[in-house]
Amino acid sequence: MTHLLASTNDLKNGMVLNIGNQLWSVVEFQHVKPGKGPAFVRTKLKAVLSGKVVDKTFNAGTKVDTANVDKRTMQYLYKDGDDFVFMDGDTYDQLHVSAAVVGDAAQYMLENQDVMVATHDDAPLYVELPASVTLEITYTEPGLQGDRSTGGTKPATLETGAEIAVPLFIEQGTKIKVDTRDGSYLGRVN
Repeated sequence: MTHLLASTNDLKNGMVLNIGNQLWSVVEFQHVKPGKGPAFVRTKLKAVLSGKVVDKTFNAGTKVDTANVDKRTMQYLYKDGDDFVFMDGDTYDQLHVSAAVVGDAAQYMLENQDVMVATHDDAPLYVELPASVTLEITYTEPGLQGDRSTGGTKPATLETGAEIAVPLFIEQGTKIKVDTRDGSYLGRVN
């Protein structure tokens, strides 16, 4: 395992730190210079494996262990039992990633779609999707034409099996844009 030391002054969002042999990704950070006393850095860290988010404060200039994380664009091929199989387009190497690591991304992933797979010492850490994806609605109750005024929503099932809320006028078979971070409806795709 390669250990690289960085200072808390070098923190960036998305940087992965190795704290107590656990990998944490920096969600946000803020340098604080109080009127009295030493400066410090307030961070929000997300456990790469469990997804748990914690707040941690470091003294400014503290040395932290950064983990070397390799991010590669890979193509999602198919599901194999509990694993998702991805392929590196350059080397054609296949990588099996457990459902636990894929997490919520599975709800918005289609076969042959390109995603970002992050690994550390060849162990998959997480799968990152584009900010939005286009998916077809495979089932939703018939829409009410002209019912745009209420701003109401109804459940719709996507081709990946995920269920999201869509406006009432959206019909089955419509392709829509979905925000992969929170599963929200972003609009129709023609």
